[in-house]
Amino acid sequence: MSLNPNSPKREFPLERTRNIGIAAHIDAGKTTLTERILFYTGMIHKIGEVHDGAATTDWMEQERERGITITSAAVSCSWKQVPEEGIFKAFAGQNMRVNIIDTPGHVDFTAEVERSLRVLDGAIVVFCGVAGVQPQSETVWRQAVRYGVPRIVFVNKMDRVGANFDNVVKDVRERLRANAHPILIPIGAEDQLKGQIDVINKKAVIFSDSDVFGSTWQVLDLTPEQLKIADEAYASLVEALADVDEELGMKFLEEEPISIEEVKLALRRATIANLIVPVAGGSAFKNKGVQYLLDAVTDYLPSPLDLPPAKGQSPDDGEIVVEAPSSDNVKFCALAFKLWSDKFVGKLVFIRVYSGSVSKGDTVYNPRTRKRERIGRLIQIQSNQHKDIETCYSGDIAAIVGIKNVTTGDTLANEDFEILLEPPAFPEPVISMSIEPKTKGDQERMATALQRLSEEDPTFVVKTDEETGQVIMSGMGELHLEILQDRMKREFNVETTSGKPQIAYRETITVASDGEGKLVKQSGGRGQYGHVVLKVYPSERGKGITVENKVVGGTIPKEYINACISGVNEAMLNGVIAAYPGVDVHVELLDGSSHEVDSNENAFKMAAIFAVKDGFRRAKSILLEPIMGVEVATPDEYQGDIIGDLNRRRGKIQQIDSKAGLTIIKSEVPLAEMFGYSTDMRSLSSGRASYSMEPSHFEQVPNQIVDQIVEQRGGGK
Repeated sequence: MSLNPNSPKREFPLERTRNIGIAAHIDAGKTTLTERILFYTGMIHKIGEVHDGAATTDWMEQERERGITITSAAVSCSWKQVPEEGIFKAFAGQNMRVNIIDTPGHVDFTAEVERSLRVLDGAIVVFCGVAGVQPQSETVWRQAVRYGVPRIVFVNKMDRVGANFDNVVKDVRERLRANAHPILIPIGAEDQLKGQIDVINKKAVIFSDSDVFGSTWQVLDLTPEQLKIADEAYASLVEALADVDEELGMKFLEEEPISIEEVKLALRRATIANLIVPVAGGSAFKNKGVQYLLDAVTDYLPSPLDLPPAKGQSPDDGEIVVEAPSSDNVKFCALAFKLWSDKFVGKLVFIRVYSGSVSKGDTVYNPRTRKRERIGRLIQIQSNQHKDIETCYSGDIAAIVGIKNVTTGDTLANEDFEILLEPPAFPEPVISMSIEPKTKGDQERMATALQRLSEEDPTFVVKTDEETGQVIMSGMGELHLEILQDRMKREFNVETTSGKPQIAYRETITVASDGEGKLVKQSGGRGQYGHVVLKVYPSERGKGITVENKVVGGTIPKEYINACISGVNEAMLNGVIAAYPGVDVHVELLDGSSHEVDSNENAFKMAAIFAVKDGFRRAKSILLEPIMGVEVATPDEYQGDIIGDLNRRRGKIQQIDSKAGLTIIKSEVPLAEMFGYSTDMRSLSSGRASYSMEPSHFEQVPNQIVDQIVEQRGGGK
């Protein structure tokens, strides 16, 4: 493996590399913005539009047909030569490399956003200039906060009727609690959008009306009215920087003159430290404001060197923290963040290299499997185009072809570099349905397709129902499962039929209770004997299943404790009300008894299962259902009908706002009541309302509905 720091073969050194994601609510304009960035950086020579099914990063047939992004697409481009003046004058005349991942906005594909943000160094979060902060925007923002990803906000669609830049900035500050400060303020709005006020340089950037591609603009002096806006924004920005940046703060307090370069450097430091969020406004569709946004990306978002080294744990001792510094001159370490089945090259494993470099023919080590893997082929991804490369360096995003035994979240490293990086976290599926092939001949192909798709997508789970023998697939929503079925047909040539969607209910307990289980079988010869006494306690939501061994005196021999724990976990797969999985329960193993001849692991496992079921029956079990956060935007005249319909669906209205002639209704509604909502909402509003939905939490199912659910499950099986 190459150990040269910033090897001469490396086209772009780390200092000039930016790994960014573009994320937002559905229809905020992420893919349109990505398309403009690729056009202005010279990667493509014709702008493709989402509504025409021609966007570069929406390459799947399903994406082009529906006009939505389904899978995150990676592209690389280089942005113009660095000017001789400015904060990067050391690189004057050289280009910046920008690696971009365009992520989906639909809640059904939130796993794509999650894993992308896990491996990116920065992000552009796009908001609609009319709608402002929407539900999925909040989800994306929380994901970015969780991984500490520095952000720039782009207020898009400033050409739309009702667009208001100031309202969106206020929304970002209030709803997301972000320290947001404009650096590029739109000049005009709606059909009067002309360009941007460059707050820091105090100049007006005016785009030519005669150039429909937005490649021509003038930098002019500000008018008195524009100068007043710029001065207020600049003063607010400098004051905010003085509060969070020690270097600039000292100058500010001592009333020393502060140069433009010092403001930019302080803003860069504050953005990377997640203390300030720069905001730019424009219109990607109308080709106004994208170039200066790109300048802001290279100026204020971090290179891999600006961030602390990636941290992981020792595979043998989870307590030891191991660092992977951003350098080519150290041992190799990368995170496999995505798997994809490509019909031309086979299985692709997307990796983000954190330290060292890896070349074609090298052998890497997977600490999870304790196995070595040989790198047969390395490719750089340009949407669905593949370019073979010899070496992948620190800070790069690339894909390995043909590697086996790797799952999403695996670490790949040198064999003598014992490190396990934190994998992305994924939400639990909320909806299930049965699936079967249309012909018996498709049975085997369907099994292969389901296995491949579940490897790619951690939120897609496939299992066989032991009672009915049906194959059950679970995912994040109806659209998610519909797309996967469509992919099976197109990519694997498997026609399938599916049953009615089923809700992913959960079971839990409300009070602590004792449970006892005993297995005694004697049928001549060696028998079976296991006896377990335990206690079950309700845990707080989201805690999952925890088991604690409190057995003393060897009443359950030490060698059978693991079998008891295995029995507890297995018992939780099927609750006592309607055979749904148990959640948020703490189990203490307390006592039991054994037989010196008849006891074995299986007997104690079965005894533990009986004890958990016994405990659940006594502990006032309840059924939980997924609750969705639903936001409806409707013209005012349909507000009453929409609210009435949400109430009929057991919805709880949380908030009602007015924005740009629309009423925004925020509510929490059980997922079970949301099937067919899109059609009903359109009927009630003459097709003029729109809605978005995302998982919120689990809540107890009302008693009058429990009986119906139990009946549907065949009396709890």
